[in-house]
Amino acid sequence: MRRIWTQIMKKKMLLALVCFIPFHLLAQQPQQWNLRDCIEYGLKNNRNGVVYDNDKKAADEKAKETLSAYLPSLNVTGTFDDNIRVQESVIPAGLFGPTPLKLAFTQRYNTNGLVELDQTIYDQSLLIGLKANKYSRQQADLNIKQSQETIIYNIGNDYYQTYVYREQLRLLKGNLEIYRKQMEISTLQVKKGVALQKDLDKVTVNYNNAVSQIRVAESSLTLAQNQLKYDMGYPINSELPVDTIAQQNLSNPSAADLAFDEFSAENRTDYQLSQVNFKLLVIDQKRIKAGGLPTLTGYAKYGAVGFGNTLGPSFNDLNPYSAIGLKLSIPLFNFYKRNAQYSQAKYKSLNAAENLKLDSGKYALEYQSAKTKMVKAQSNLESDKRNIELAESVFRTTDFQYKKGVTDLTDWLDARNSIKDSQNNYLNSLYSFYQAKLDLEKASGNLKSFYTSL
Repeated sequence: MRRIWTQIMKKKMLLALVCFIPFHLLAQQPQQWNLRDCIEYGLKNNRNGVVYDNDKKAADEKAKETLSAYLPSLNVTGTFDDNIRVQESVIPAGLFGPTPLKLAFTQRYNTNGLVELDQTIYDQSLLIGLKANKYSRQQADLNIKQSQETIIYNIGNDYYQTYVYREQLRLLKGNLEIYRKQMEISTLQVKKGVALQKDLDKVTVNYNNAVSQIRVAESSLTLAQNQLKYDMGYPINSELPVDTIAQQNLSNPSAADLAFDEFSAENRTDYQLSQVNFKLLVIDQKRIKAGGLPTLTGYAKYGAVGFGNTLGPSFNDLNPYSAIGLKLSIPLFNFYKRNAQYSQAKYKSLNAAENLKLDSGKYALEYQSAKTKMVKAQSNLESDKRNIELAESVFRTTDFQYKKGVTDLTDWLDARNSIKDSQNNYLNSLYSFYQAKLDLEKASGNLKSFYTSL
């Protein structure tokens, strides 16, 4: 009975181990990163995000600083004077006697404590300045948005470039394997005396060229991967396994949807920033003009003053005083300075308005150019894909003829080189296509929509 129980327990443990191993292996597999994953990680970890987030916090604190100018301020001051030689005043002769009379209106030690409350009642320039807080916050938010769009664009460009180099390596290794097999065939033919050494040398040269090209492609791939990690804020020395399964769809990109809505410059974040800057300049212009208006301030103060020829009475025998009042300030003789400042602000706002019109035309031109490049890139990509298929068809025929002895090695190598040229053209068109796609999304102001739709 005990032996049977032991066998049952062993079977259960073995079954549990078999069930656990697949999950353990699955947990050890590295995370596969697609384009959306890379962008999402970059938006959270790129250091530029920290910089612009701090700028937003600084804008919030600036708004508090502006608001504080219209809040009550309470100041406490205290002074202590040691009049080593007390100043005397002279009363002219004839008022209190025939000779001038010297009198001191203070004593050697003098203390004064004061608590003063000030409250701005009316200051038009401050009221106008408070309106700038809204646009300063908008400016900070737009800077964050623009930074995010830059991150999306850079990571997208790096990701597509990484894919193109991987695709190049795949094609080059395929070419290398074909040259290797042909080298083996040519080596046997030379040994049997049915082929010349120069034929083997020709194939060897192409094989060695393919090896060199693979080394260059591997180096370019490493640089592209490091650039992708940098723009993501990912550790350079850590492995970043890009999702090769999702990349299979990249090799056959779908036709670009060029039916965008009617272009509007206001979709561009940089144009929105220019609009906010223009509004801030208009507010600054009004604020300077309002600086010529009177300001009204209310105040209340309470203090105590003490005098004495020794230290004790100056601190112990204090005489309190208090006052409340209003202060009206009317600027009269700073007209020329204020007028010059106003004129400068006016011309800046006029230039900003003109720049908005220029930017509107410039961004419309960028959109049309990006759209044209996208159409051309798509056409080139489709043409180069057909050329690869045609070159491979020609090579299959030439390879069959070469094996049958109908054609020579030169034709075989020429057909193979045609495939290599078609592959290079295809890779260039593939990268140009994805770059044009990103440029079009950027020009239309849809980079964030592009990211969310992945």
